Amino acid sequence: MIKPKRLKKGDKVAIVSLSRGLLGMPFCKHELDLGIQRLKEFGLEPVIMENALKDMDYLEAHPEERAADLKQAFMDDSIKMIISAIGGIDTYKLIPYLMEDEEFMEAVRNHPKIFTGFSDTTNNHLMLNRIGLSTFYGPCLLVDLAELDYEMLPYTKEYFEKFFLSESSFEIKSSPIWYSDRASYGVEELGKPRESHKEEHGFETIHGSGVVTGKLYGGCIESIYEAYVGTRYDDEPRIYEKYKILPTEEEWKEKVLFLETSEERMVPETLEKILLEFKKRNILQNVKGIIVGKPMDEQYYEEYKEIYQKVFTDIKTPVLYNVNFGHSVPRCILPYDREATIDYDHKTIRINESIFSD
Repeated sequence: MIKPKRLKKGDKVAIVSLSRGLLGMPFCKHELDLGIQRLKEFGLEPVIMENALKDMDYLEAHPEERAADLKQAFMDDSIKMIISAIGGIDTYKLIPYLMEDEEFMEAVRNHPKIFTGFSDTTNNHLMLNRIGLSTFYGPCLLVDLAELDYEMLPYTKEYFEKFFLSESSFEIKSSPIWYSDRASYGVEELGKPRESHKEEHGFETIHGSGVVTGKLYGGCIESIYEAYVGTRYDDEPRIYEKYKILPTEEEWKEKVLFLETSEERMVPETLEKILLEFKKRNILQNVKGIIVGKPMDEQYYEEYKEIYQKVFTDIKTPVLYNVNFGHSVPRCILPYDREATIDYDHKTIRINESIFSD
């Protein structure tokens, strides 16, 4: 698996809209400006890709333009990082345009870059993973760099700064504070802090025990589920199967699977249905361990725990719960296909290797 190089001051960062076309909408202008300002404060040079600011309707109708932006970002050797504006629901539509483009795939392999985002950006991560690039389930522009308070949230900023560091390993720790979602992201929220809460749980081992070491892989649970069953778009599973994006049974056996739920805050019954589908496909039984993200706003916190415990009753795979990644705020970075050790007895997560090639 190919590692990108770490960031340095002066590096160019491409901003892409790969799914929902919010970035160019007038009501997001203050967030775009703030996100650009924050990147500059890190000493980085933002580069907005050609189609990234086109409106929602246009980008929804033209996945080929979204794909073109990602290709151009990888083709440009001066760009060292690509950051997704935000998620959405149909990023999978980029896969045919890119997986049939040998020039794009060669660019990914020959000009590896840091790629970060979460939510429906899961589809981009899984595609790039299949091509051979290690990416990062982590911050996006609109809700992380463009945090509306006077500065980025400290925990999120701490892990974003790891993109500049050359570390042989690092630990992912529980944030001492979590934050509620904002009721509004309008311009009137500029400078206002989020409602914060003391973390009362920390990481929780809710099933199994012991220590496992494996390669991190996963994302938003809805996106992975849709890749298998296609309840929203019936062609999605066919596209995933055609390009062999998802792991084989043997490949699952080397993974530590990370899963988190989206801002839709699915009811517990839906979570159970999804986990049972994964169980039917022997995914939960095959992986070495599971890491589960903190539910957004802690909604269904106890109910989700109970669902995991119920589904895993007859499975040995251990489950660590309430980890700060994905839709819950703040968020860390999880590097795809990097070796991690999860100690379910002491509730720790350690990335065992450098996440960069330099």
